[in-house]
Amino acid sequence: MTASMIMILGLFASTGCTRSTEPPSLPPGSVYDHDAAGENSRAEPAPTGGTAGSVTRPLTEAGWFCAQVRSNADGRALWCRIGHRDPANTVYPQVAQFLLDHDDRLAWAWFPPAEQPVDQRRGDQVADAAAPALAAIWSGAGDRVRQEIDDFDRDLRNRMVQRTDEIPRTAWRDEYADYSHSAINGLVVTARDASVRRWPFGAEHYATTMSSAVDDLRAGGYDCAYPPQESCNRPRSNGYFRVTLRDDQIVSARFGIGSRIESGRQRHPLSEEFPHGLTFLTEAVRGPVTERIEQARRSGTGFAGIVAGTVVIIDADRGAVGVDDLVAYFDIQIGVPLAATLPV
Repeated sequence: MTASMIMILGLFASTGCTRSTEPPSLPPGSVYDHDAAGENSRAEPAPTGGTAGSVTRPLTEAGWFCAQVRSNADGRALWCRIGHRDPANTVYPQVAQFLLDHDDRLAWAWFPPAEQPVDQRRGDQVADAAAPALAAIWSGAGDRVRQEIDDFDRDLRNRMVQRTDEIPRTAWRDEYADYSHSAINGLVVTARDASVRRWPFGAEHYATTMSSAVDDLRAGGYDCAYPPQESCNRPRSNGYFRVTLRDDQIVSARFGIGSRIESGRQRHPLSEEFPHGLTFLTEAVRGPVTERIEQARRSGTGFAGIVAGTVVIIDADRGAVGVDDLVAYFDIQIGVPLAATLPV
């Protein structure tokens, strides 16, 4: 076990890192145990006004992409994302999630750490996202977030560590919300005066079912053992295909695919891996989303936005580039997982 992992798994007998009460569950119990309640899975740009605009504006001004990804009769879910690049040009995504009630009040928020090694400013990155977003709606909340996370990280670095199965965390509350922060989950915020009983779970606008898509994936060379596995690999091209599901319904999909253009011609067509097209997408969005992916594969550039009511994220890793030649690899995400579920 590395020193970094020992630090994460250590338990501190200090005010900065406590076991106090149980950490909030992810997702909170039973929030998805309901029948459809006016579910709308068509993504929209993040609102510019009201509470939604207030919490997302500091993030979009810092270069994040934000969208309202789903809603229902009780509330709406917002999702923000930025891709941090290291010196090797590897992208480490960081996201922020917000749940608002039907009166436009923030009911819940989650700021997970970026997907990167623990010694690379995880706490600072969480605070950099959470503090300005919460400060925009709750006076003093941003400063308290920064102070608590800074104290927590200082304890992780400086205290003697005891090996234990428990994960150190810190928790506090103010007049607005209860807060729980750990090195593993980041910051979870539960408002005190607002709640959403039935959380939105729709995905039918843009995605089909895994059972209907798996045969086409296998035809493209993917090794898929579904059910129960939600991850497929394509050994011949170092490709992967991963989904998050609600029962059999695909909620989000991630896959990796290369692009090799020689003399202006694509030598690795999309049909090589998806011979019947992107059949995990509904017919309503399949054409526009496919064209956006192909545009990125032709140009070697990334993308973060909404296409035909569907969130599309494309991270590009460009290799050799010439006048009529291009070699690149793309990590592509379509749709957004349900709030408070893993992976983010």
